[in-house]
Amino acid sequence: MTVSVFDLFKIGIGPSSSHTVGPMVAALRWTQRLAELGLLERVAQVGVDLYGSLALTGRGHATDVAVIVGLAGHHPRTVDPDAVPGIVAGIAAARQVQLLARHTVRFDPKKDLRFLQRQRQPRHSNAMACEARDAAGELIERRMYYSVGGGFVLDEDEAARNSPDDVGPETPYSFASGAELLALGEQSGLSFADMMFANECATRTPGEVNAGLDELAAAMSASIDRGCRQEGILPGGLKVKRRAPGLSTDLRARIDSALHEPLQVLDWINLWAMAVNEENAAGGRVVTAPTNGAAGIIPAVMRYHDRCYRGTPATRRIFLLTAAAVGALYKRNASISGAEVGCQGEVGVACSMAAAGLTAALGGTNGQVENAAEIGMEHNLGLTCDPVGGLVQIPCIERNAMGAVKAIDASRLAMMGDGTHLVSLDKVIETMRQTGMDMRDKYKETAKGGLAVNVVEC
Repeated sequence: MTVSVFDLFKIGIGPSSSHTVGPMVAALRWTQRLAELGLLERVAQVGVDLYGSLALTGRGHATDVAVIVGLAGHHPRTVDPDAVPGIVAGIAAARQVQLLARHTVRFDPKKDLRFLQRQRQPRHSNAMACEARDAAGELIERRMYYSVGGGFVLDEDEAARNSPDDVGPETPYSFASGAELLALGEQSGLSFADMMFANECATRTPGEVNAGLDELAAAMSASIDRGCRQEGILPGGLKVKRRAPGLSTDLRARIDSALHEPLQVLDWINLWAMAVNEENAAGGRVVTAPTNGAAGIIPAVMRYHDRCYRGTPATRRIFLLTAAAVGALYKRNASISGAEVGCQGEVGVACSMAAAGLTAALGGTNGQVENAAEIGMEHNLGLTCDPVGGLVQIPCIERNAMGAVKAIDASRLAMMGDGTHLVSLDKVIETMRQTGMDMRDKYKETAKGGLAVNVVEC
């Protein structure tokens, strides 16, 4: 197993896992490193350089905000989203930050947070360097970090030696491909979810695993519910109105008409997916699934299963464990970073994961689950990441709604068959990787191509 379900699904804040969650974690890790090396008290001033996609779309994705909050000692899982504006405003006004909430140093975000848009680091487009200087201006420490998608962060040493086989503890059902996962299931008689659960129990008790899965499911559900309540205009300047509250009210008012509108369930799925991503775009609390930009797909599909098939805590656990097994394959063998392979690595992967999770929750076989995951990605191949204004709003919010519906259809198609199919999940993952490598950089979360340049005003 290349990644734990609790690493793939992380509770954090919006609007981006790679541009908000990752940089916040990186800044916090760096300050913790200073303390571990005994350097913290020597630091008089800090600065951060942002490169590549972090520089090009960082302001729209709140990367500057994330870095500031991370330097101040906050983690995306625990920071109060409502407190973030005040934290940032206080640091900007004082032109200083209290590292780890205990050591005050000079830091003027306008000067010391630098967006180097024309510079790209070779290892990954999402790169940032943190540096500390003493009172005389001499460099004490400088370290490069890479936000590689889904909130995962590697420092320069980890990036240099990183291999998928190095990640995670030894587990009873280790797999590096869909073929291996299917073979393990055949040998053991276990489902993907069963094997993932056994792997998680290598480091946690069964009770801890179940409690963690229930917490993730509850956080996903809460993001839907809050998104359905919060009204207003999304931040960033595009003046995009939050639609979920109005749509929720409308659907509840005409719920009886569902008897005459057999496709009304699609309206609810659209609502649930958009509610999450409007909440994400507003900087609210969501779950990376596997990224923030695609955070609405899995919650929407899981709620669809809950409402239409009377889901239970047990089926939600099956859903999440199965989705994580598929997501781990994309993380290991391709990418879940829009800056690396385009939106096929975000919405495409989330669609594939959701299709697999739904199929498993409905009692599908391992072969049908693998087929559903393959269908979910096959019809997202080549999807570009072209956010208008560098904001996770257009086309991202509606794209989650489309991805959720597509995941459900992929599951239904897979369950019409017996799991036998021509294109394997491994082949479609490799195709996605190759497509991402061939894709021009302007279509990979730079706001320099696609809708980002053809729709300049909304």
